[in-house]
Order: sequence, then structure tokens, then C-alpha cells
Amino acid sequence: MKKIITLCLALSALFFRINAQDDLLSMIGDPTTESGPVFGTFKGTRLINFHTVEVPGERTLDFRIAHRFGTFNTGGYNFWGLDGGASIRMSFEYSYDARLAFGIGRTNLDKTFDGFVKYRLLRQTDDSKPPVSVTLFSGIYATSLKDADDGLLNVNKYEEFSSRLSYCHQIIVGRKFNNNFSLQIAPTLVHYNLADDIGDKNDAIIVAAAARYKLTQRLAVTAEYGWRANDYAKREYFDSFGIGLDIDTGGHVFQVHLTNSLGLTENQFFGRTTDSWGDKGMRLGFNISRVFTI
Repeated sequence: MKKIITLCLALSALFFRINAQDDLLSMIGDPTTESGPVFGTFKGTRLINFHTVEVPGERTLDFRIAHRFGTFNTGGYNFWGLDGGASIRMSFEYSYDARLAFGIGRTNLDKTFDGFVKYRLLRQTDDSKPPVSVTLFSGIYATSLKDADDGLLNVNKYEEFSSRLSYCHQIIVGRKFNNNFSLQIAPTLVHYNLADDIGDKNDAIIVAAAARYKLTQRLAVTAEYGWRANDYAKREYFDSFGIGLDIDTGGHVFQVHLTNSLGLTENQFFGRTTDSWGDKGMRLGFNISRVFTI
């Protein structure tokens, strides 16, 4: 809780300082200058794993492939994770009006199908009215795994289809501070219809933060961190953390990064990351995004 309070105070102070500067500039600037929306807070709709405030452009389809290798701590025999233990997700995202977006995807981890909706509620403007962008996100996830213990215990934990489902809801608040630096924070709720163990809670509360700093016109460094705010499971899980590079090749965006999360959907990497950076549990990963105008 101290971490949340400290982070909120720091962001509030930073927003106040920038707004004060904007007010002073507006007093001496040309009053006839028109203000417009801020573009490119982040390069894509996802940073590493986390969703950003961005949605696809008007009548734009975003096809995305995400891949995560095994962990470095598997050693040289497994070529430090490159030989196996990988996860992959393919997805489509579409928006007709650059405000409301829909997406579907499938990942091999837990044989998971997912769908989501994003809505750009507010968009930051040049004159900071409003000073931030706000995007709402809701996702649903369904595993198609078979219960490995079904034949042994004669009890199928997935007998009810609802037991296969989990959900994620976010309020994503972001700001582009200048042409180089962007930051967002997202209060997050992940709900599992079926908990891991008896006594576990069904809800995980996460405070997710993400940042991007542009180094050149086509290269940017990125980072994201998801702090789990409540104790919801007996098993040991870790906060999702990743650092990476965005490479804009013109035709598509290539993202390469290091992360401790094998999962590629919110119910996986937010609430059930099993590897730790402290134990060399990070892994190499990449995302490839290609957009089409339809």
C-alpha cells in the first residue's frame, strides 16, 4: 500500500507541474492557436505484454504474433531457454472509428482462447484539456485444456464450462509528456472463476505501470511492471516485469524484450507468473505487429 501511495503522489505532482507549465505557456502564447489530440502516446496497442491506452486507427486491422522462449536459468543444455518451453499467441485487433476496438486471440499456453474490447474514453490534447488519455479494457479468457486428473479421481474440474473462464478489467490512464517520454498506470482486476486451490481467492488486484522513451525516430526503450496488491493464492507467484526495445521498420513494429512472464494473456501474466528475475527466470521474447486498412 505504501508503494501505491508513493506512486500516486509522484504522478500527481508530475501532472500538476506539467499542467502549471502549460497554463503559463497558454498565457503568453497565441490565443488563436487551435489545440488537437495527442498522437502516438505509445507506438502500439501493447507495450511488451501489457495493453496501452492506444487502439487501432480508423478502419484498421492489427495482426500480431507474440512469442516467449524458455527461461535463461534452464542452462546451456537448453541453450538458455531457446530450445523449448516457449509460448506463442496470434491475435487480431480491429477498430472502425479509432475509439472502440475488439480483439481475439489464441495462445498455446493452457490452450487459451481470448477476446477483449477496448474503448478510448478520453484523449489527451495539446493544451492538456484533458491532460491524460483514458482507455477502458475488458477481456475474457477460456482454457480448452483437459483435466489431467479426470481419469484418476473421476472428477472433472472443467465439468462446468464456467470453470474454464477468467476475466480482466482495467482503467488505463496515460500521458505523453513530450515527444520522447510516455507513461501510463492501470488499476487492474483479474477474476478467476476457478481458483488454484481450496482457500484461494478468485480475485487478483494489480497496479500495472508502463513507460516508453524514444531514443531515435525508429527506436524506443520500454518497460512495464505489474504489482500484485493482494494475497490471493497459496502458490508462489511473482510480479510481471519486462524491459525491451520497440523497432519501427515502417511496414510493421518489431518489439524484442526480456520478461519473466511466460503467459501472453492478462489472466496468465498478471496473476500467475511463476518465474522470478532474481532467480534468472527472465526469458527472451518478441512481438511482431502488422496493420492493414480495411
